[in-house]
Amino acid sequence: MQHKTIERLQQTAFRVREHIIRMSTDGGCFTGASLSATDVIVYLYSEFLNVTQDTLKDPNRDYLFLSKGHDVPALYGTFVELGWLSADRLQNHLSTSDHLYWHPNVNIPGIEFHSGSLGHLPSVALGVALDCKLRGTNNKVVCVLGDGELNEGSVWEAVLVANAYQLDNLLFLVDRNFFQANMPTEELIPLEPLTDKFAAFGAAVRRVDGHDFTALDEALSTFPFEVGKLNVLIADTRRGKGLPSIEARADRWFCNFTHDEVEELLRELHGEANATLESETLVVR
Repeated sequence: MQHKTIERLQQTAFRVREHIIRMSTDGGCFTGASLSATDVIVYLYSEFLNVTQDTLKDPNRDYLFLSKGHDVPALYGTFVELGWLSADRLQNHLSTSDHLYWHPNVNIPGIEFHSGSLGHLPSVALGVALDCKLRGTNNKVVCVLGDGELNEGSVWEAVLVANAYQLDNLLFLVDRNFFQANMPTEELIPLEPLTDKFAAFGAAVRRVDGHDFTALDEALSTFPFEVGKLNVLIADTRRGKGLPSIEARADRWFCNFTHDEVEELLRELHGEANATLESETLVVR
């Protein structure tokens, strides 16, 4: 991946994080979880999925299902950066005058299916992937899941069915931030060794740093990972990525900040971005 492409993706992800922070007031949103998934969602729409504003209803488009529905602020922010959604419209978040809510709503262009009930969309995604296979089309179908969501038995049923029907056009991407709601996953119901578990169910599995665009690109450039197998990409991420003051905190899954706190967090985001840029510059030198 070219350096200028990485820079473009980083800048887009930064702006998406700004949108998420601004939606974290007047009722709040799932801030920490959305920040962990931002880079993955930005990469998918910018580099992997064959879908544009003009092809949102095209039967040959690629599909993304956000099963981890509470991460929808990251999706809204990405849609703004793609030009699919007006930035001003984000101010309607949680307003009764609009459809921008805590979970995806199909009344928003680009949202493929309502979600919020964890463990539900893997089955929806595999149904779409199977339909594409039966029609002989080349659509890619992506389902983004949370790691805590993997406690739902329906997820593993979907993995079994996807492999039974050899749906190698389907990708389950797990946002592995090691938290579910207000506690670490490994303290409630341990998930590791996660790669081995998916492989035992018949999937072709890759694991990468979910904040590293180069790593994401290298992994997904080999899609499908193996012919005739469900693809699973485990993206190791950090809850609250970009805001050190709330990173990896169990109490920062859902946040409802004051307007002053939002402004302070935006300053923190800018400071963290500048520090990262300076560090990368030193490495280059």
